[in-house]
Amino acid sequence: MLNYIIRRLLWMIPTLFGITLLVFVSIRLAPGDPATVMMGVGSGGEMSEGSDFASRIAAFKRENGLDRNVFVQYLGFIGPFNIKPDGHELFGGSGKDPWSGLLALDLGTELQRSNVPILEELGRRLKVTLLLSFISILITYALSIPLGIFSATRQGTVLDGAVTVVLFLLFSIPTFWAGLMLILAFGQSGLGWLPVLGLESKDAANLSGLEALWDRGLHLIMPVMVYTYGSFAYLSRQMRVGMMDVIRQDYIRTARAKGLSERVVIFKHALRNSLIPVVTLFASVLPILIGGSVVVEYVFDIPGMGRYAYEGLVQRDYNIIMATTTFSAFATLIGILLSDITYALVDPRISYE
Repeated sequence: MLNYIIRRLLWMIPTLFGITLLVFVSIRLAPGDPATVMMGVGSGGEMSEGSDFASRIAAFKRENGLDRNVFVQYLGFIGPFNIKPDGHELFGGSGKDPWSGLLALDLGTELQRSNVPILEELGRRLKVTLLLSFISILITYALSIPLGIFSATRQGTVLDGAVTVVLFLLFSIPTFWAGLMLILAFGQSGLGWLPVLGLESKDAANLSGLEALWDRGLHLIMPVMVYTYGSFAYLSRQMRVGMMDVIRQDYIRTARAKGLSERVVIFKHALRNSLIPVVTLFASVLPILIGGSVVVEYVFDIPGMGRYAYEGLVQRDYNIIMATTTFSAFATLIGILLSDITYALVDPRISYE
């Protein structure tokens, strides 16, 4: 197993760099650039005022290396090359030492706010998203596994049918619509039970420990609900399918023929193998949650990873886009690796030696 993990980690390196290269080239081929956004150029390409805008845009591009060949810019983003065409630093990294850039975990600063280091901002945003994600993952798996077992062991009953209908309805509800409906129902325009924006009240600094914790909990309720319901509905169905497939196996019929109780048959003999589909899906659920939900964080005004990525796209800030995309790609690769490892732990027949 250890050799397999080491090999997979080594393969992640070229894979990650391949992803960053594709994203780097793609965003530069897309319409718009940070210079025109920052200098106030209209969507039709016209200057908003004055003839000096063209020279200011050219200067901005030159100062940030945006006037160079895209592959030369990519070398600057990677970092160790520290190329200085025409006497100015390349886009990407701090440009102050030869090991700045991605390889040194130096992602430079935002193009719109040159005094904001992206790595520090990413860390601050990640704390928020991880809090939401951790709570959401716990709730999702804590509810979906027992509900899937309940539904599978009562296949064809009225209860199974009712659960199926409810889960399909939940899975089909758009995230933005669910968030807006919760705000209208429980926010100030509705029942007024829950706060709808941010993670804390304006006077949170004046609250005591328990009061601040209660305030944070109230702010988390609606975002976590919207974060969770889609994954919960999907994983519940997958757990049901996995359990139904297992309980039809010969060894389950043998266990029942021995006179074992249904509880022992389900939770001792069938549960472990039925978890395999749910464990496999962990690879796709984890990076999505860690990467943050753009819709949830935008609707509830939460300063997380998803909103940061959205802000980078709106501003055409290449540094922000590359930072959030690289992190999401890394989280996906780690999620796939963790899924494979957990798969072997759940199913003893699987071996990576």
